[in-house]
Amino acid sequence: MSDTNSPQDPNAEQPKKKSGLSRLFSRDKNKSDTAPDLNAEAATVEEGLSKSRNSLLGKIGHVFKGSFDLDDDLFEELEEVLITSDIGVDASLKLVENLRNRVKTEKIQDTAGVIAGLRTEVANMVRPAQQPWNVLHQRPYVMLMVGVNGVGKTTTTAKIAKQFKDQGRSVMFAAADTFRAAATEQLQEWGRRLDIPVVAQGHGADAAAVAHDALTSAIVKGTHVLMIDTAGRLHTQSDLMEQLQKINRVLGNLDPSMPHEVMQILDAGTGQNALSQLDHFKDAVGVNSVCLTKLDGSAKGGLAISITQKYQLPIRYLGVGEGFNDLQAFDADAFAAALVPDLSESQS
Repeated sequence: MSDTNSPQDPNAEQPKKKSGLSRLFSRDKNKSDTAPDLNAEAATVEEGLSKSRNSLLGKIGHVFKGSFDLDDDLFEELEEVLITSDIGVDASLKLVENLRNRVKTEKIQDTAGVIAGLRTEVANMVRPAQQPWNVLHQRPYVMLMVGVNGVGKTTTTAKIAKQFKDQGRSVMFAAADTFRAAATEQLQEWGRRLDIPVVAQGHGADAAAVAHDALTSAIVKGTHVLMIDTAGRLHTQSDLMEQLQKINRVLGNLDPSMPHEVMQILDAGTGQNALSQLDHFKDAVGVNSVCLTKLDGSAKGGLAISITQKYQLPIRYLGVGEGFNDLQAFDADAFAAALVPDLSESQS
């Protein structure tokens, strides 16, 4: 007798593909949870920026191929390279101008000197994004997490929360994304895994009411950090943008200093379009910090330079991998070293 459940049987019942949260957390009732390893070794900024660095390597390598003169033509070529690497026009022009002055002042005459100078100028340009962050100056320290759909906002919120907990700080989540049906469930799952309390209401509830309840609870419990996860929205969705503004007003009515931080999660893969998103959210709800995610999946790491050049906002974190610990605090020197290639790499 044939086995009706054998793979060869076209009538055999096939296993259902996982979807939604079950796929996200790889849950299996017959196995222990195999969610993202919360203690996995973290990727480095250099690894996360490898695509961006390799892209620059090819372009800059072409500029310095064969014999060359450190003249206007070469610097114009460098400008084109940087502009096409999502550094942006204004930032690229300033970067090359600073490099040109450095080459002249320090009498640099070789490729290695120019590349080292470029690396230094990149670090100098993004240094304003490396700002001190004392989340303990207020208790609770209230963070409003915002951004468009698909940038990884909820997962990034959980990653940041784990870092707070690892530092000995207590955290609370507010599930203010009441627009997306599974959003509250997703945040509650992260809360369970990280042992973080979650304040939530039902689907379609007033997001500002959720934020209010969470803040009241955080004050009573003496929580260090309250992180309010909001619905992903396009800046063109005026009703949802007004919802964010309402959350701000409700928090401000309880304490005019709240929220202390409005952090926008930006997907590096969107390139210069991220600047347009930031413009609108900054105008609407006063974004005052940035987390740049998915750098490992694109060659657009130069976006951090144009963000800093235009807004002078702190970039709190860089998402440099898909792992749970692949969220690195922004460091200007480490960023520049990871982004600007050593041309000798092309020889290896």
